[in-house]
Amino acid sequence: MGDETIGRLFRIRRTVMQMLRDRGYLVVDFEINMTKLDFLHKFGEGVKREDLLINKSRKNDPTDQEAELLVNIKDHVLVAEHQMLTNEEKKTLLERYTLKETQGCREQYISVKYPHSWNGSLTWPVCFPGLKRCVTQLPRIQVTDPIARYYGLKRGQVVKIIRPSETAGRYVTYRYVV
Repeated sequence: MGDETIGRLFRIRRTVMQMLRDRGYLVVDFEINMTKLDFLHKFGEGVKREDLLINKSRKNDPTDQEAELLVNIKDHVLVAEHQMLTNEEKKTLLERYTLKETQGCREQYISVKYPHSWNGSLTWPVCFPGLKRCVTQLPRIQVTDPIARYYGLKRGQVVKIIRPSETAGRYVTYRYVV
């Protein structure tokens, strides 16, 4: 197997281990800090994708929530495409719409019916006049939303949602994770 393929598999495995730790799974430091040489010693130069199976348990909850895993929510016909924004993309978005990252503005909340949300309503913050607009003026998605749980979204992140539109071809919106 080529050095490029081995390097790719090594980086993928390391990223998966970091993601699992961030999501609350038991991952030891050695698996996160493994060098490419350690990877080659453990799996050999003829490593295949099948050899990289990972089985981890949650830190707090030893039982997986099987009911959530029975159906892949992302593949449902009514669920739009979701893309988590990187920090750079989030910064560009905030600059484009002149939104502040800080939670410094006081807010007043109203409930607005939105037919495409899971529970039928979203909370939209309205900042008081004269204050700068803040990032929480974006529509919100709760961290407990099924799609947010699927992607492992955390509070403060922004997700880009792309849905088909009969008039525009596609409709793009952003949601702030709360």
